Amino acid sequence: MALLPTKPRWLGLVLLAVIIVMLGVLPWTVNNYWLRIATGALMWAGLACSWNMLGGYAGYINFGQSAFFGLGAYVTAFLMGDPFGLPFPATIPAGMVVTAVFALIIGAPTLRLRGAYFAIATWAFAEVLIQFASAMDFTGGIGGIGLPPYLNERFFYFAMFGTAALTYFLTWALFERSRFGLKVKALRDHEPAAEAMGINTALVKLQTFVLSAVTASVFGAIFAYWVTFINPKSVFGGDITDQMVVMVLLGGLGTLWGPAIGGVALFVVNRLIWMYWGDTAFYIAILGTAIVLVVLFLPNGIAGLFARRKNDTLDKALDKLVGSGEGGHS
Repeated sequence: MALLPTKPRWLGLVLLAVIIVMLGVLPWTVNNYWLRIATGALMWAGLACSWNMLGGYAGYINFGQSAFFGLGAYVTAFLMGDPFGLPFPATIPAGMVVTAVFALIIGAPTLRLRGAYFAIATWAFAEVLIQFASAMDFTGGIGGIGLPPYLNERFFYFAMFGTAALTYFLTWALFERSRFGLKVKALRDHEPAAEAMGINTALVKLQTFVLSAVTASVFGAIFAYWVTFINPKSVFGGDITDQMVVMVLLGGLGTLWGPAIGGVALFVVNRLIWMYWGDTAFYIAILGTAIVLVVLFLPNGIAGLFARRKNDTLDKALDKLVGSGEGGHS
């Protein structure tokens, strides 16, 4: 029996290696303006991946992901300022711990909800943090808080690059190649059936929620140090989560590389609009249009197109085998 034509795995590895090398040498091939755009694209690709852990793989639509992004940013800003004056690397673990504690406290009760109820509960949590940060003196209130400037664009590029790469590696290892990932997908597809099989769905959901939150907090910490100034709206704002959601939907919900495709594509479009028109208000219209088009024509996102093409190729191969009499004999 003839073998089905399959795409050699090494081709994917070579392509991944080429992309990594290109990203590695990028800071020496572009000016600081384009390097900042590349840094932002990496951040959004990583944030979209963090949201996809819970929203895509577990099926729990989280509209409060910006809360964890903002927690990481504020912990870094608070600890780098007076009276602590900690170095930036020391603030990241602290932000991860604080975020994990908040995620445990919020996740334990809200993950008992499903669908719109869970989405509204997480959105409300982010709104509470906006109001809290706006009212407190130690956060700088609505005036925000500044951080010591560090004018090294390459440092922030590689910080985002490394964090994004680690995020995608963890996603691949945990959600695509482990028993934990199978449990997460099982509860997404049919939670009662997963429970009947002996899966502790409450624990699995909480673990995924905390992992998703902690990952977003690291990007928030780097972002705060990068831009040197934050306020409640800039890191807790609902538009941050909205963009993550659209990026994942555009790229492919519940896929490994979909968030990267959607994140990079939409962020670059955002920057190009700002560059040529000087206003990103038109970007909101693009987001809305993207949502409509994805729902109507790309329910599985851009990544779904490649999967569909692969499936079509296999179907054609099977048809040829059957037609030539090689499909097996009774």
